[in-house]
Amino acid sequence: MKSLFILNEGPYGSERTYNALRLAGTLCGREGNEVKVFLIGEGASCAKSGQKVPEGYFNIQVMLGKVARAGEVGVCGTCMSARGINEFELAEGAHRSTMAELAQWTEWADKVLVF
Repeated sequence: MKSLFILNEGPYGSERTYNALRLAGTLCGREGNEVKVFLIGEGASCAKSGQKVPEGYFNIQVMLGKVARAGEVGVCGTCMSARGINEFELAEGAHRSTMAELAQWTEWADKVLVF
């Protein structure tokens, strides 16, 4: 199964991003699954490397890395620019992306999950 996860929220403050990445990581580990994650809006900040993780939270950068090693992680370029994030600051495995790539991934996917 081909799954696309679209994450709209930042890395910390709620459990949406954490839970989305838990599911994406689990699917990556199962035979026959392909996973892509697209970070948009506040979700773009999830891919900024070197973040100090608040006490009591899981490291979102580590969780993204797991997905990136098995699938793909794209970050909305417009959203990156709005937040002052450049491509050199992205976590390993994440890349600057576009709405055109999101459209392509949406057509590719059997399931689209939006968090």
